Amino acid sequence: MYDDFQKENLIIEKTEEEKKVELIMSVLKAKRELDLASKNFETAEAGLVDYYVYQIKANKSKLDFLVNKAKKIGISLDMIEELYFRRNQVG
Repeated sequence: MYDDFQKENLIIEKTEEEKKVELIMSVLKAKRELDLASKNFETAEAGLVDYYVYQIKANKSKLDFLVNKAKKIGISLDMIEELYFRRNQVG
């Protein structure tokens, strides 16, 4: 039954450097999402307050997880902040 299955694409393993870059990008994305949820909470109508509280808590948990993972593999917050500022420079 399973003998007829053929893999169409090879799965290419990422290098350690690519994994680190992807993790840093995930940290930056989670930070942006947390910031956005916080801003939306500040101007939320009464019916959306609980929704934004939930988003803030979820994004905070995700960011904490990713930062801890980054620390475990030796990525410092300074490296993440430097990349964030480079990506968001005006000009």
